[in-house]
Amino acid sequence: MKKSKVVIMGAAGRDFHNFNTYFRDNEKYQVVAFTAAQIPNIEGRCYPASLAGSLYPTGIPILAEEDLPTIIRKNKVDQVIFAYSDISHTELMHKASWVLSLKADFRLMGNPAITLRGNKPVITVCAVRTGAGKSQTTRKICRILHDRGLKVVAVRHPMPYGDLTKQAVQRFGEYSDLDKHDCTIEEREEYEPLIDNGIVVYAGVDYERILREAEKEADVIVWDGGNNDLPFFESDLHIVLADPHRAGHEISYHPGEVNLRLADVVIINKVQTADRRNILKVKENVLKYNPKAIVIEAASPIKVDDPSLIKGKRVLVVEDGPTLTHGGMAFGAGTIAAEDNGALDIVDPRPYAVGSIKELYEKYRHLGPILPAMGYTDEQIKDMEETINKADCDVVVAGTPVDLRRVMNVNKPIVRVRYELAEIGKPTLEDILDEKLGPLLFACHGDSCKVM
Repeated sequence: MKKSKVVIMGAAGRDFHNFNTYFRDNEKYQVVAFTAAQIPNIEGRCYPASLAGSLYPTGIPILAEEDLPTIIRKNKVDQVIFAYSDISHTELMHKASWVLSLKADFRLMGNPAITLRGNKPVITVCAVRTGAGKSQTTRKICRILHDRGLKVVAVRHPMPYGDLTKQAVQRFGEYSDLDKHDCTIEEREEYEPLIDNGIVVYAGVDYERILREAEKEADVIVWDGGNNDLPFFESDLHIVLADPHRAGHEISYHPGEVNLRLADVVIINKVQTADRRNILKVKENVLKYNPKAIVIEAASPIKVDDPSLIKGKRVLVVEDGPTLTHGGMAFGAGTIAAEDNGALDIVDPRPYAVGSIKELYEKYRHLGPILPAMGYTDEQIKDMEETINKADCDVVVAGTPVDLRRVMNVNKPIVRVRYELAEIGKPTLEDILDEKLGPLLFACHGDSCKVM
């Protein structure tokens, strides 16, 4: 039987997962290459033989997405599998049209084979766009469950940008693990706050193995989704974040709309800083596309370490990187904190940008006088450090969850900005967990709980 030749378009996440669960040992297909997009410098590697299985004794090349026409023609490719997230419906169809014009089929995957089933309860937290507030929601759910006496493990959507063999299964329980696994700033942004709360985090490449390891030390698993991708695990309660600052995106981005349609609970976050008309627009879309979903409104109250360091000062604002880049936001919590706490001026970092940071502003033209926290490589961290140190400002306001002082030497005071989820009205997340998963998770008697 002739094998169907396949290319998987990805960004070091969903692409590897789809391969591992569906294509790895599938004799019907030959995966000739992965392509890479969104994340800088992740092409030019090889998906290693140790992960690729017996059908791929030399591994599988990871090539730049821009080389797709050559890859298709050279290998006589039959199918191109699209496997990354946070892309508009329009841009997705441009990708499809490009592939079809190259005489190959274009395919999206959502079959049950790529969704893993565990033997412990799983709560999944995802979003319709990057930067909607998923991470703070994950933290709150973990705290609620932990306070009930349950052993909670978070499993994070993949961010494997280094040695894939070494990153197959990663466990983070303390800060030293971040150094051990040579984590990027993006990874630290997600892992540090959970570690601070005493939550063990798993991530990596092979999520079947990751799930089985996590189950060994968990009563309940919380899937902490990335971008607006779908969860890799079958869910007992699917919670999805929507952002009224980007009203309409919940039905115009892939696979965010799928998350919206699948959601048991939709949290409309950041309502304290959003236009009420946009909040209502998101509500209308939820009602139209998923009328059975429970809707919660929530705020993201912002706290700063020392407001006196901001008042009357010229500040450089550093924001969460992915939220600003492929998330498309023009500002974040750092900007709001600077304005609310009386900053004299927000200093434009662009005149001071060097190297890869300067290139970043050329690629993402929507960015204004803010600095995305970028650090996918040591070189990029150094470029960011030099940009900050060159900037003519009094203080750095850090709206990124990572402590920049752990990864770079900055010659100015840093004020950290923190934000957590705060539901408005009823029901709360705790109410929903009790109602929907109470019998599955715990039976409480006074101050004690036991896992069912």
